[in-house]
Amino acid sequence: MKISILIPVFNEKKTILKILEKVNIEKKNFDLQIVVSDDGSNDGTVEILKKNEHLFDIFVNKTSNDGKGSAIIEGLKKCSGEYTLIQDADLEYDPEDYPKLFKPIIKHEADVVYGSRFLGSNEDAHRVLYFWHRVANGILTTVANILIDMNLTDMETGYKAFKKSAIDNITIEENRFGFEPEITIKLAKKKLRFFEVGISYNGRTYEEGKKIGLKDGFRAVYCLFKYKFF
Repeated sequence: MKISILIPVFNEKKTILKILEKVNIEKKNFDLQIVVSDDGSNDGTVEILKKNEHLFDIFVNKTSNDGKGSAIIEGLKKCSGEYTLIQDADLEYDPEDYPKLFKPIIKHEADVVYGSRFLGSNEDAHRVLYFWHRVANGILTTVANILIDMNLTDMETGYKAFKKSAIDNITIEENRFGFEPEITIKLAKKKLRFFEVGISYNGRTYEEGKKIGLKDGFRAVYCLFKYKFF
């Protein structure tokens, strides 16, 4: 079973090679297609990627910066695996967790798997960061659960895996971080088999390059209601 690893990228010259090397280590154990979708990077990331084409299978080189969702939309067009896993390029999420994420797919034929930052075991390391981010995430996840009648613990996680057939006829509209609530609502509407697994998390500070902000939180609330009712 082939799984596409879709890596949306924007200005990640400090981490892009490290994440690709980590994904390639896991490629020894799984049949992976590595798709890198750059969202108009201007910090030298594209040049680094072009010099290291052996580390990935397909490169989507967008010339404009339209947001993470846009990079995912374009990247999905090139994913040919039976499943696709979204992998951020900033090292917040560790490919060493792939066996955990793939287990529900292999063992339970899951349609969708979310990697939860709040469902980890004692062995899963989590960097201690912003209190209000955790509160906001809890509110957004709770609202999502109310709307879709599920019990997710981390709707905003960057680790989302889904069956190709589950997303092929879904039209994604959100170009920025609204992708997370949009895809959650649209997948939930299809009554698919959802699973969650605990993962480690090494979050970044804003000084280290974290990009999500307050306005993205408000957009997420809007998207939850928009894609549930309209």
